[in-house]
Amino acid sequence: MSEINQFLPAEKNFLLFQKDLKTIRAVERNLEIIGEAIHRILKVEPDIQITHARRIVDTRNRIIHGYDTVSEDIIWAIVIRELPNLELEIEALLK
Repeated sequence: MSEINQFLPAEKNFLLFQKDLKTIRAVERNLEIIGEAIHRILKVEPDIQITHARRIVDTRNRIIHGYDTVSEDIIWAIVIRELPNLELEIEALLK
């Protein structure tokens, strides 16, 4: 289970998330870390099968460098829809 889940409201309620700047920043920071880790993995193992690996790295770049502002709804969608799948993929790769 990712550290991100520890920061989310228990009800996984977007409105509560959106109102909590500390939680938003903590989640963004963790997405940065995940994106950087995938970036480094791709340098060593470019053919690794991680769904949306390039998009994950691109999101990390947008968050860190502020190319485009990444809105709370995009962060929320990533965490709710994409992160669980990524966790399963990583667990499978580690076995």
